[in-house]
Formats: sequence, structure tokens, C-alpha cells
Amino acid sequence: MLPLILALILILLVAIVLFKTAIVVPQRSAYVVERLGKYHSTLDAGLHFLFPFVDAVAYKHTLKEIPLDVEPQQCITRDNITVEVDGVLYLKVMDPVKASYGIDHYRFASTQLAQTTMRSEIGKLDLDEIFNVRETINAAICDALDKAANPWGIKIMRYEIKSITPPQSIRDAMEKQMRAEREKRAMIAESEGERQSKINRAEGEKQEAIARSEGEMQRRINEAQGRAEEIRLVAQATAAGLTEIAQSISANAGGADAVNLRLAEQYLTEFGKLAKEGTTMILPSNLADIASVLKVATSVVKKD
Repeated sequence: MLPLILALILILLVAIVLFKTAIVVPQRSAYVVERLGKYHSTLDAGLHFLFPFVDAVAYKHTLKEIPLDVEPQQCITRDNITVEVDGVLYLKVMDPVKASYGIDHYRFASTQLAQTTMRSEIGKLDLDEIFNVRETINAAICDALDKAANPWGIKIMRYEIKSITPPQSIRDAMEKQMRAEREKRAMIAESEGERQSKINRAEGEKQEAIARSEGEMQRRINEAQGRAEEIRLVAQATAAGLTEIAQSISANAGGADAVNLRLAEQYLTEFGKLAKEGTTMILPSNLADIASVLKVATSVVKKD
């Protein structure tokens, strides 16, 4: 019975020793081992065995990038406006030994340093500049933190401002300013639209007037050309008719007498119309002498 108890105790002791000495380090991690309270070694990822009761894992570090939330803080700008600013800090352990012995708590120290650096950078700028130079502020904070954290074995990867909150009165004033600016842009856009519309209408009316005048000019030219062509054709027809009449009178015996008779008839007919239409009439002194009328008529033919 006693040997069995001793065997069980021995097995238990071996299990405890194995538990204390066998260490499995996860991927992207580093363990700092101390021997009798003094730094001994840094364990990378994998299985490791420690000297029992002498070696101990003092610090465990992740080698992955670590995001840290920087709590909101009150900052005073150069123009004495209090704003609330918060951000997020990204850092990475580059030297596990320095991160273990260079500072007591590197995460807390990094966030505190980020806050103080933020207040310093915000104090250099006016309120209107803060919203326009976020990237510059982020770069300045990241550079200052990286220089301070280098002795700690920490690399500051980047810093990002999450939000900038001015006081309510400032927000109201900014809202009014933005509203006024939007209304101003709207009025300018509307006036530009009206101006362009008037220009377009004037240009359209101008083009319409030009087209109308050109059309009217072309119509008058066409009408004038038509009248000229009409006059020419009538003149040609009249000349041709007169030529035919003259040739017929000359060629036929008794033609001159027939023309004289026709002229006398027309003369008397027109004279009769004049007596009907007018209230006043001028009579020739030899109206009773028909022969004189025929003589006047035949004299026209003789002159031709």
C-alpha cells in the first residue's frame, strides 16, 4: 500500500513539474522569462521547457498591432474655444524586453501621452483650422508619440482623431453660418440660372429676328423678281402682239381703215363712259363734227 502511495505522489510531482516547465507560446506572441527574479530570455512562438522552480514567465506580450481608445478630453484652441476631442491610437511591441522593463504600463502611458500631445497640438490652432488639418494633427501626434515610445520598445503606427465636438453655442453659430452659406450659394446659382436664361432667350429672339428679317428679305426679293419677270413677259407679249398687229395691218389691204374704225369706236365708247361717270365734262369744240374725231383717231395710226 505504501509503495502505491509513493508512486502516486511521484507521478503528481512529475505532472506539477511538467506543468510548470512546459510552456507553449502562441503565434505572434513573446514571453519574457526571469530566472530567480532576473531577466533570462525571451520565448518566441512554440513549445519551451523551463527550469522548474527557478524560471518563471514574468511578462506576456502580443506582437500584433494594438488599438487603444483615447478617451475624450477638453482642449483649448488658440482662439480660446474649448472643444472635446477623442481618438484612437495604434501601436505595436517591437522589443518585448524594453516593453517589460522600460516602463511599467506602456498602454496606459501611450494613451496619456497621446492626450497631452493632443492638447498641445490643438492649442496651436484656431477652431476653423482644426477641421481642415486633421491629417496634420494626426501626423504630429504620431511623430511625437513615436519618439517618446522608442525607449519603451513600442512603435506608434498611427493616430486618428475620431471626433471634434465644439460647445453647443459654437455649433449653433456654425450651423447658422453653414445655412447662410448654403442660401448664398443657392441664390447665386438661381441668379446665374436666371441670367443664363435671359441670355438664352435674348439670343433666341436675336436669332429669330435675324431669321425673320432674312426670310422677309428673301420674300421681297422673290416678289420683286416675280414682278420684274411678269413685267418682262407682259412687255414681250405686248411687243409681240403689236408686231403681229402691225404686220397684219401692213400686209392686208384695208387694214389701216379697219384700225381707224376700231379706234374711232373705242374713242366714242370711252368718251361715253366719261359722260356717265363724271359730273363735270370738258367737251371739244368740234364734237359735232364726227369727221374731226375720225381724223384725230386716224392720225394716231398714221404716226405709228
